[in-house]
Amino acid sequence: MRPPLDLTLYVITDTRVARGRDQVELLRAAIRGGATMVQLRDKELPTRDQYELGRRLRELTRAARVALIVNDRVDLAMAIDADGVHLGQDDLPPRVARTLLGHGRIVGVSAGNPAEFELVRREGADYIGTGPFAATGTKADAGGAIGPAGLRALREITNLPMVAIGGIGPANAVAAMATGANGVAVISAVLGADDPERAAAELRRIVDASRRGR
Repeated sequence: MRPPLDLTLYVITDTRVARGRDQVELLRAAIRGGATMVQLRDKELPTRDQYELGRRLRELTRAARVALIVNDRVDLAMAIDADGVHLGQDDLPPRVARTLLGHGRIVGVSAGNPAEFELVRREGADYIGTGPFAATGTKADAGGAIGPAGLRALREITNLPMVAIGGIGPANAVAAMATGANGVAVISAVLGADDPERAAAELRRIVDASRRGR
């Protein structure tokens, strides 16, 4: 049985942010701290290295009952038996990815404005990733920050689960959640922390408290 879609604390891999540390062990610590989803996103790694990292993450997430998502690469998601993919506006259409992956897999789509949301509306998705919420250095083509107003604009036109992404940490997670997001997606705030378990636990407390306060 596949793990559930739970966007509460969605942690994304990045070799540069890991600073030479073993990402699987960093993610293991993050899951102990409360991470609910993991995304394999390491575009600078050769495909073989992405595959090997993905295989190890598959073992970790399967044991922890946490969903493993692959960024962009439907072929890689199929090769490691991931739980789904996260697609950008220029990737395969969601309906095609769903056909290739088969039933029961998760398909997420990035949307930073109402125009980009048209792809989600037309093709279908299980959740949307919305941002960048704030300035971020981990995605060169992320575009300008859309802030709370941008997230609210998308929240108002869809009931789909929505995860806020981009430059999110303890200082602004409450503001991100106040837009109606279902959770936050992070890289540096957890993988770049000296203690990923503690960093994940802090963010998880903030997100959980924000939802309870709605």
